[in-house]
Amino acid sequence: MDIVRNDDGTLIVPIAPGRPAEPKDGDADTDTPVDAEPATRTLHPGEGGYDEALAEWDLQQNPDRGAAVSTASGREQAMQVVHAVAESDDHEVASAIEAIADPEASGEALRHVLVGGVPSVEDFAKEIAEAEGGDPLAAHQATKIIGEVLAELD
Repeated sequence: MDIVRNDDGTLIVPIAPGRPAEPKDGDADTDTPVDAEPATRTLHPGEGGYDEALAEWDLQQNPDRGAAVSTASGREQAMQVVHAVAESDDHEVASAIEAIADPEASGEALRHVLVGGVPSVEDFAKEIAEAEGGDPLAAHQATKIIGEVLAELD
């Protein structure tokens, strides 16, 4: 089962099925059914494992894509996009992407941020605040916006 990204930024991730319990003291309980359908869990931005799951979801969108490579100009444009989306009243992603010169490089930079996990997202949010002004976004807010931008780019 693949990871599913909902419009609200939540991710539905599969959970590996548990191993069936072993019979105790000679019980011959072999009729215990094993779930064929994998269990799932919903992760919200900011929850443990969310950044890693989002990076995995992004990889599922294009499994042939190589490792994310961040360039200085791509990172700068990625910061502009995230800042624009965070500051806009209507949270408009498409118009923020249209305003930059190289959306592909920005997407690669954002993927590179996600691969680094929460510390990388926190550092990226601080960089945005330094470059664009204002307070740093909370990591879960930055991660949610990154997910929205990557979804729009794909």
